[in-house]
Amino acid sequence: MKKISLIVFGMALYLFSSAQDMKGMDMGKKESKEQPVVTYTCPMHPEIHAVKPGNCPKCGMKLVKEKPKAVAKPENGKPAMQMPKDTIPVAKSQQSISYTCPMHPEIHAAKPGNCPKCGMKLVVEKLKSSTPSSGSEDPKGMQMDKIDTAAKKQDMKMDHDMGNMEGKKVSLGPIKTIPNNIPPRTVRYDLYIADTLVNFSGKTKRAIAVNGQIPMPTLTFTEGDTAEIYVHNELNEETSLHWHGLFLPNQYDGVPNLTQMPIKPHTTHLYKFPIIQSGTHWYHSHTGLQEQIGMYGMFIMNKRHEWNIPTIPLILSEWIDMNPKEVHRSLHAATDWFAVQKGSTQSYTEAIKQGHLKTKLTNEWKRMNAMDLTDVYYDQFLVNGKNQLEQPQFKAGDKVRLRIANGGASDYFWLSYAGGKIIVVASDGNDVEPVEVDRLIVAVSETYDVVVTIPENKSYEFLVTPEDRTKFASVWLGAGEKVAATKMKRPKYFAGMKMMNDMMDMKGNLIEMEGMVMQNQIMDMNTVMYPEITGEEKSKKEMKMNAAPVQDSHSMQKPNNNSMQGMNMEAETPDIVTLNYNMLKSPTKTSLPKDAPIKELRFDLTGNMNRYVWSLDNKVVSESDKILIKKGENIRIILYNNSMMRHPMHLHGHDFRLLNGQGEYAPMKNIIDIMPMEKDTLEFNANVYGDWFFHCHILYHMMSGMGRVFTYENQPANPEIPNPKLAKRKLFSDDREFHPMGRIGIESNGTDGEFMFAQTRWKASTLWHLGLSDMHGYESETMIGRYLGRMQWWFPYVGFDYHYKVEGDGPKNIFGNEDRNWFGQASNKNNRKTVVAGVAYTLPMLFVADGRIDGDGKFRFQLSREDVPVTSRLRFNIMINTDKEYMAGFRYITTKYISLSTHYDSDMGLGAGITITY
Repeated sequence: MKKISLIVFGMALYLFSSAQDMKGMDMGKKESKEQPVVTYTCPMHPEIHAVKPGNCPKCGMKLVKEKPKAVAKPENGKPAMQMPKDTIPVAKSQQSISYTCPMHPEIHAAKPGNCPKCGMKLVVEKLKSSTPSSGSEDPKGMQMDKIDTAAKKQDMKMDHDMGNMEGKKVSLGPIKTIPNNIPPRTVRYDLYIADTLVNFSGKTKRAIAVNGQIPMPTLTFTEGDTAEIYVHNELNEETSLHWHGLFLPNQYDGVPNLTQMPIKPHTTHLYKFPIIQSGTHWYHSHTGLQEQIGMYGMFIMNKRHEWNIPTIPLILSEWIDMNPKEVHRSLHAATDWFAVQKGSTQSYTEAIKQGHLKTKLTNEWKRMNAMDLTDVYYDQFLVNGKNQLEQPQFKAGDKVRLRIANGGASDYFWLSYAGGKIIVVASDGNDVEPVEVDRLIVAVSETYDVVVTIPENKSYEFLVTPEDRTKFASVWLGAGEKVAATKMKRPKYFAGMKMMNDMMDMKGNLIEMEGMVMQNQIMDMNTVMYPEITGEEKSKKEMKMNAAPVQDSHSMQKPNNNSMQGMNMEAETPDIVTLNYNMLKSPTKTSLPKDAPIKELRFDLTGNMNRYVWSLDNKVVSESDKILIKKGENIRIILYNNSMMRHPMHLHGHDFRLLNGQGEYAPMKNIIDIMPMEKDTLEFNANVYGDWFFHCHILYHMMSGMGRVFTYENQPANPEIPNPKLAKRKLFSDDREFHPMGRIGIESNGTDGEFMFAQTRWKASTLWHLGLSDMHGYESETMIGRYLGRMQWWFPYVGFDYHYKVEGDGPKNIFGNEDRNWFGQASNKNNRKTVVAGVAYTLPMLFVADGRIDGDGKFRFQLSREDVPVTSRLRFNIMINTDKEYMAGFRYITTKYISLSTHYDSDMGLGAGITITY
């Protein structure tokens, strides 16, 4: 018995010490070795060297002759990377060109290919000497010394085009404009908001329609007009409308409890404001989750001289049959039902089959759940309310402008076109110099204007694909034979998991790569998951079958443990040009006032996917003060994404300059997509009084509290907020909401389960184990506690514990007599009615260590793990504690709420039945 005790506590001590002291451990990293004298190498794996021709032992590609070259290294011996010319001046010099990986600069190759460590496409590397300046100034006279000063020491410049990522600047040719000779006028719209029923997926569900339609009506104005919009709320609930990207008086911005009070049921509210800008925008409800079920529409503001070109407004969206409130609750409950639906569970069985067991173990060792590209599984994707939208009016040679807005609640969308290239001409309602690309991704709430050409008298598919690539929607341009666009293949999740493992340390922080600055979408970490870039993922067995035999095993370096085995890294279409923010350039100067004072703000984008908590600097809206700014100031915001998800950050009431290397011609935007590990800089002139929301536009992230409020010093009172204290309390209620969740097992040996209410920081829970008789025991533990730390691994709590059991013919304990616990104390587990206090802590491999003391002075230590993903639907649970209690069981998921289950409990014995998960 003492040996068993020592084993249990030894394991607990090892896991706990690992969580604290092994933060630098990386289970998958090894330095690739470079041979000074070589003859043949692999373009994909440049660390492979052989004296004879043959095939690569890692990927099976044919080895190529390696050309030796002299490479001058900087003084510190480490190549570094330089990024935007806004902040980093560089002295150019001619050097030999090789290829390297943005994530792993120690990788060097003579030919283009993919990184052997992470699968990212290699980029052109230029080694040179540079003399950093003592200080640089941007074209507006703003000192940029403070931004990424470490980057000034960099000695390796990454080509601006990132290999194949440079968009081609193009001319659209002569496009006539049509003058609007109608004097500026007041344009009135009446919007009637009412409940409706829709069927987008084969099931009839409740939605919200405006003027009887989804999406809401397209509102069209001309620059100089006055908008007069009457909103008639015929719902039995509050509502509001926000005019996304518009410059307008703060009281009409449409954020309930911040710029106005909510529009009460069966009342009318007037929004009246001047149209002082132009471009493609949209509008949506800012109340609760109404945007998810239909409250979104296009808002178009034409110039006084607008292009004479066929133009179609397109609003992209998703539909889910599940009630959005249930979606939100499920995300906080950490259910993986959406992953089951999408086929992205990344279970241990799948990991073994694909040769990624080590990747999976490393992932859980670093206390991460399976990764995904989006949070929610959607039943349908829509363009202007349809999955397939026909536009047959176009003929060969026609140029068509598409005004595109992503009105989705949480999905990014890929755009591609069967008829050829896409020419981007505007972003967030602001013109950019035309740039030609093969595809682009549109962030949640982002807008783009693009121009496409109809090549022949056929119908060409403009394809809209969500980032997780589960389904798609289409716009068909032209009439005749249909020409389909190439469908996007499903992501390679384990490749992404491997990348994520390399990026995350043991504390849950992203590791900033030395000598590398990531920003403006130029390095898409998700590239490793794109089959069209890095090739199809193959199983370990397939790789072995396809690999050619090594011709000279003595002369070839063997694969290291950090290779991407199980993946075919050969690009299928290596020259896809994808839009990134560095390609955007304003046609006019966007410099801010040079003599204005500067206020610099820095925010880390933080999050906890396990509990679905999203924040800035680990604080949600209700935990932070308003950010005070002065009218006339130039506000510079530096954002660093220290989470594993991309976030579309949106600023109300202002456009901002995105510093992207274009100097005085930096593009103007109102939303920026920030990828993991990116550090982006934006700036704007504070020029309009009010309380302005700055938040992540993923609806469920915003509702979780990921945002801040900018407020102007000495601003006049807002007449739409008569009671500021009440409004503030209601505004804060969104991220303070408690979400119910629970699990009830009904099996042949009794019932057990847990029910809880949890929010951003606090959780109250009760669990029970009720056997069929008193010999099987009756137990109940009720606790309340608060999560601590950014990753919320610590959970101190207090509560009450009730245990009752009669000795008899119950199951025999494998640890023998239960009179004393493993601490040597007389056990009270069979008759316990006492208060308890303790601390739970999440260990590597997602085990929870729980140590506590009760009111009788008895100690208990417990180790447990729930929902180990054995297969895509099979979960394993285990628990053991020092009271000699133990449990192990399986649960097979059949529906979102119902599972078939079986488990063995040291008190209740073996049972089987069902488990209801809520």
